[in-house]
Amino acid sequence: MSRYLLLPVNTICKDAAGVAGNIFAFGLFVSPVPTFRRIARNRSTESFSGLPYIYAFLNCLVTLWYGTPLVSYNNIMVTTVNSIGAAFQLVYIILFTTYTDKRKKVRMFGLLMVDIVLFLVIVVGSLEISDFAIRRMFVGFLSCAALISMFASPLFVINLVIRTRSVEFMPFYLSLSTFLMSASFLAYGILNNDPFVYVPNGAGTVLGIVQLGLYSYYKRTSAEEYREPLIVSYG
Repeated sequence: MSRYLLLPVNTICKDAAGVAGNIFAFGLFVSPVPTFRRIARNRSTESFSGLPYIYAFLNCLVTLWYGTPLVSYNNIMVTTVNSIGAAFQLVYIILFTTYTDKRKKVRMFGLLMVDIVLFLVIVVGSLEISDFAIRRMFVGFLSCAALISMFASPLFVINLVIRTRSVEFMPFYLSLSTFLMSASFLAYGILNNDPFVYVPNGAGTVLGIVQLGLYSYYKRTSAEEYREPLIVSYG
């Protein structure tokens, strides 16, 4: 009897983890909104770079493709979260291109076309692989590499926090969303027995823990330094 109950329980837990990951990912997707409010208000992209959105768009497209039934089994939550992510990144790219100067408009448009062409090459190339297992490995390794490089991007911010001893450039809710989303999809990948999902999200979970730990440490340190002049007398 327990054998027959195990599969539904495993499926329910997997789907719950996937839904949670989709919800927490929304926090990441909307994090650039304040930046684009400023861009729209000033009608200029100022010194902001559009490259992160170009890269994130391609990353979402590749991982979205991996989640489809044509490439992997039972990964619909991977497809949904990356479909939403790709839509957000495309909107950000369009907004950035709208408010940037002419030279950068051309560059952004060219990079967007490169993204689309690369994605089509991956799709067509993978469909040419008749063996399903090899196709899954081919797209899975690309998706895994893209996700790990995306999760590794906060290493620059972590280095900046350590050097400046300030959490100004590492918003708490962004770090928390990264950790919760990664942990959810780590559980999702484990329950689905999919290393191409749980390996990169395992790395993301560790980095999220590091970010939250640094935030807690340097936030407390900053607060103590701020309070110190209030209790020390120089009379």
